[in-house]
Amino acid sequence: MTLKLQAVAAEALVYPESDGRPIADNTEQFRWIMTIQGGLDALFQTNPAVFVAGDLLWYPVEGKPKKRCAPDAMVVFGRPKGDRGSYLQWKEDNIPPQVVFEVLSPGNTTPEMERKLQFYTMYGVEEYYLYDPTTNTLKGWERKGDLLQRINPINGWVSPWLGIKFALGAETLTLYHPTGEPFRTFVELSREYEEERQAREQAQSWAEQALIQAEKERQAREQAQVQTEKEREAREQAEQRAAQLAAKLRALGLDPDA
Repeated sequence: MTLKLQAVAAEALVYPESDGRPIADNTEQFRWIMTIQGGLDALFQTNPAVFVAGDLLWYPVEGKPKKRCAPDAMVVFGRPKGDRGSYLQWKEDNIPPQVVFEVLSPGNTTPEMERKLQFYTMYGVEEYYLYDPTTNTLKGWERKGDLLQRINPINGWVSPWLGIKFALGAETLTLYHPTGEPFRTFVELSREYEEERQAREQAQSWAEQALIQAEKERQAREQAQVQTEKEREAREQAEQRAAQLAAKLRALGLDPDA
């Protein structure tokens, strides 16, 4: 086959944008996937050269549409943000996802997860994290040469690529941004936003009340100044009348002080 025919055949290949499988098998797994993907997206929201995706099919090799995997969340440094139907690596400067996440569900089998580990090892992933919310178990791998090697200990681990910290508590996993802020679910973010909104409204109400009180006090001071001025004028007028009366008495030969 000539190079031209090979190129035409490669272009004719179809790289499906769906593998026909659901994003998650249950609500807990779905919540974790959304929390991780959303937290990573927020972490790099101001960096235009970091692409974050969730449950997106990744094709690492052109011409081999069966070689594919859809990490629950993945981060690619060096690629622009934007919508994609799938991640075709040869169209992305041949840059593989540096970091991938998987969230286990009861439907995931051991052979399936072993195949994913082999896939990520073969195609250049630098960090791979696997969390099982049912058993609250976290595993991680970091690339050393050609292999992904287990991270031990994983609790307290800080990702070299992401800068996030993994804290495995007695009941659940918490991921922390480099700023120390934890990843939050959409519900938690919504609740926090509502609390902040109410706090802003309360602060605004207090500020308005303070302005009203300040205006009342200003008016009271002005009224007090007016009253003081009236009293001063009354005293001056009384003193003038007294002086005029004294002058008249003296003109009549009378002593006003007698």
